[in-house]
Amino acid sequence: MRRLWQTLYEYLALYLGLTTLAVLCLLWLPIATVLHLVLPVRFGGILGRYAITLGFRLYLSVLTLLGACRFDLSALDELRKRGPVIIAPNHPCLLDAVMVISKLPNVVCIMKASLLENVFFGAGARLARYIRNDTAVKMVNAAGEALRNGNHLLVFPEGTRTTRLPVNCFVGSVALIARRAGVPVQTVFIETDSAFLSKDWPLFRKPTLPIHYSIRLGKRFEPMDSARAFTATLEQYFAEEFRNRAPMPGISLPESV
Repeated sequence: MRRLWQTLYEYLALYLGLTTLAVLCLLWLPIATVLHLVLPVRFGGILGRYAITLGFRLYLSVLTLLGACRFDLSALDELRKRGPVIIAPNHPCLLDAVMVISKLPNVVCIMKASLLENVFFGAGARLARYIRNDTAVKMVNAAGEALRNGNHLLVFPEGTRTTRLPVNCFVGSVALIARRAGVPVQTVFIETDSAFLSKDWPLFRKPTLPIHYSIRLGKRFEPMDSARAFTATLEQYFAEEFRNRAPMPGISLPESV
């Protein structure tokens, strides 16, 4: 009976959490659509990003109250005091951007073009002036403009969620943007004890609860002239950090795809 109740609780927490996020997105959708049409670009972006921060903060609070997750995100508070910087975390699961944005209301994200057209996230993301990743030149130019306007820029150097430990091969976008904009890269380490919402995790597959998430800041790197060398330096740094640090218990990802 105890195991049965535990299973029922985990399913309830999972579906209530997902329902909360869906409801928040649907409530914001018509408002964001109208505001995107009538507000000036700069003010609309500021308002849109702040609204997303509040929404994600509420969502994580609901997960905490349900007992589904435990979050230690306090390290991100330090970044509020700093000027424009590229925030470069590893990418174990779908909640990574949510956790970062919930603490930092001045973050511009680089997103897949398909997500910007998504019925749940598209309107809010367009109002917040998040950046499409469909063409490299436009993406780098838009990212540089966001940084010049004083924003933080969130980019996952793995390019997608982690599919092999400790990290995937890094893509060159972080290095290219840093060199073009002349801003530093702040490395961020996201750690968890569950593979929930990792690359091959089905959305409605039940995890074992509660799940623990922790974020810590790593080194800050100044841009290099060679984007290839900078990308290799970042990848090596992440790999060494994870290899030299004991992982949280319970995490299991495939070594390769």
